[in-house]
Amino acid sequence: MWTVRQIDPMAGYPELPELPELPEVQRAEPRRTWKLGRSARLDITPIRTSRDLRLLFIGGGISFAGSMLTFVAIPYQAYQLTHSSLIVGLLSLAELVALLLTGFLGGALADAFDRRRLLRVSETGLLIGSLILVVNAALGHSQLWVLFVISFLLAALDGIQSPALNSFVPRLVSPDQLPATSALMSLRSQVGMIAAPALSGVLISVSGLRTAYGIDAATYAFSLIMLSRLGAAPPPEAGSEVSLRAVLGGLRYAVSRKDLLGSYLVDINAMFFGFPNALYPQLAARLGGPSVLGLLYAAPAVGSAAVTLTSGWTALVRRRGRMIAVGAVVWGLGIIALGFSYAAWLAVLALAVAGAGDMLSGLGRTTMWNESIPDVVRGRMAGVELLSYSSGPTLGNVESGLVETFAGLRTAVVSGGILCVFGCALVSLALPAFWRYNATEGRRLREADPAGGDALENAGGADAPDDAAPARPDD
Repeated sequence: MWTVRQIDPMAGYPELPELPELPEVQRAEPRRTWKLGRSARLDITPIRTSRDLRLLFIGGGISFAGSMLTFVAIPYQAYQLTHSSLIVGLLSLAELVALLLTGFLGGALADAFDRRRLLRVSETGLLIGSLILVVNAALGHSQLWVLFVISFLLAALDGIQSPALNSFVPRLVSPDQLPATSALMSLRSQVGMIAAPALSGVLISVSGLRTAYGIDAATYAFSLIMLSRLGAAPPPEAGSEVSLRAVLGGLRYAVSRKDLLGSYLVDINAMFFGFPNALYPQLAARLGGPSVLGLLYAAPAVGSAAVTLTSGWTALVRRRGRMIAVGAVVWGLGIIALGFSYAAWLAVLALAVAGAGDMLSGLGRTTMWNESIPDVVRGRMAGVELLSYSSGPTLGNVESGLVETFAGLRTAVVSGGILCVFGCALVSLALPAFWRYNATEGRRLREADPAGGDALENAGGADAPDDAAPARPDD
């Protein structure tokens, strides 16, 4: 039988026992839906909403197109002076040595000094280098040693500038705009890679080398005007010193993050085994002659541009590691198809597919790096990234040339594509943190310590746990 207990209001209410604290319930992020019309287009929101990114996009795009003129003109001039392909190859080697020397230094500088100032100083150096090339081309007898010195200088300045630029961009947009920003910056490069080399050939044949170098110098001057209007970009409050210790600290952090390590290794593997650019002249000779050679060089960039122009959907991909690996596998499959191509159109199609895969992988890498690396080490990581994607193609040309010498053209191309695919699979299996990486955990890694105070403290090198970026269920 129920009874009602009467409480004397003057006596007060009895004390209630304390309830245990319940864990906070985290609501799952809403599932993103795919809308074909909206997702299959380039998202230009970042350059509409960020003034500084817009300045970088315009100024950097113009100067990159100019630098591509010089990219073609220097090897052409070296060959005209020496009639030696070996000399042309040694120019590339000089550039790689310069990058190896300054890439890590540039990363440390970007974490210790105003990144805008670094951009302006390096851009001024690039302008001076282009002006020296103009003078050398105007001489009655151009000097080969000048080409080597300036090639080394330009590559060294790129090693200083690229980490500052790549670590500056994530500051200019919100985290949800990073995938679109990566696509836009990639598109800026692709336009220059497709249009400028063809224009360079016309300029050299009609107006001479001085015109090509002069236009490059003018584009650097324009870029300097854009850079002068940028807002300040001071180093992080917990910025590092420029020292060997700071560089090694950045390397330890890179090794401790197995997801980042996987992104570097997948790219190096794909470019080392599956980058047959050195074989294009021989391949073009079999497929139709010099007219085919230009198509082979342009085809990957066309495939990359196609992915970039329809890249809105990549913002919906949460598993960046898988996106990187799948894109690299597509690159390898395209290279395998190139080896079996019996007609020029098939070779161009195969390279376009390979380029599309490379861009898919590149968008995943850039977004992963920008969204997950604390700002205090972002510059040094950009230096590591520069070396990872610059060394692979140079070494890949050497690898493909050696295999062709001993095993023939088709074997060199096809074996490289096969090793690329198997290498991607092995990296994904060996580094499960890379395969499981997702955007949500990546942002938490960056936001948990935005100043980076613990980023280097906890960089334990080889002893770091393999699950540095623990995965969560897919959204």
